[in-house]
Amino acid sequence: MVFTHLPANVCLVLAALSPNLPIALGLLTIRSALSSMDVPTRTAYVMAVVTPGERAAAASFTAVPRSLAAAISPTISGALFAAGWISLPLIACGLLKITYDLTLWRAMRRDRSDAE
Repeated sequence: MVFTHLPANVCLVLAALSPNLPIALGLLTIRSALSSMDVPTRTAYVMAVVTPGERAAAASFTAVPRSLAAAISPTISGALFAAGWISLPLIACGLLKITYDLTLWRAMRRDRSDAE
């Protein structure tokens, strides 16, 4: 999952810094194609490490925080846009996601599930 997220998040930062609209749209299209490739892998991993009886709770436990974060971020981005910082939301988001991905990779790189 990290190896698809890193290029996707680099594209997000580069889109904020791109000199024109066609390049920005191209980078955002590439990001969109790469950023969701981890969903099946992440879901399979979560389902492999919990018991069958806990799977429904685990699925909701991992989905709800992502939904809440997606609901809050437009408010923060809108405030930054209104303050005149047009590129900052994309740059901040990309850098935060890169940090998250590298931290997750470092924490989990030696962990193996029984489903392999």
